[in-house]
Amino acid sequence: MKNINYLVNGVLAVAVIILFVLHFSGGKSPATKAAPISPSSNGVVEGSPLPVAYINMDSLLLNYSYAKDLNEMIMRKEENARANINQQANQLQSEAQDFQKKIDNNAFLTRDRAQQEQQRLLKKQQDLQSYSDQLSQDLASERQRLMQQLNDSLLGMLKVYNQTKHYQIIFSNISNSSILLADHVYDITNDVVAFLNKKYSPSSVVKK
Repeated sequence: MKNINYLVNGVLAVAVIILFVLHFSGGKSPATKAAPISPSSNGVVEGSPLPVAYINMDSLLLNYSYAKDLNEMIMRKEENARANINQQANQLQSEAQDFQKKIDNNAFLTRDRAQQEQQRLLKKQQDLQSYSDQLSQDLASERQRLMQQLNDSLLGMLKVYNQTKHYQIIFSNISNSSILLADHVYDITNDVVAFLNKKYSPSSVVKK
């Protein structure tokens, strides 16, 4: 009886080991190779444990027409603002040089008149600095607004895109992303960019 118990316990131990191996090998024998990972017709990666994918956001922003148009718009506004500031600064510099020449040549009839002109130029310089600071704040706010607009649009379009792809999770892969390494088969960036550009209409961007 004692030998029978040893035999039964030994069989059970072997069975447990076999179940353990089968569980972590997906129920396949060690000689069986894993099925290759490849995208299926509905976009979900076959052979992967979860229907997940990731998007390289740097690449998307460089190739998505809507993102490029928004970036071009804000750059155009920044260039116009810079040109406006430079024009006013050059005008102020010219007036300051003219003022200095008049001082050197004693062109002002009275000391009070010279002081008034000096105060006028100082006030104009302060106003220009305030205008430049306000313009910088406005441009920063506009850039933030446009980026939020782009983000909202992208999330909305991804929901439409995923209606036929059926991914459970779509990660964002950027330089500071928590995704340190991923197989390129999970990269759906090009597919998403093609979908977004197909749906995008340039008329949706209001160019001011």
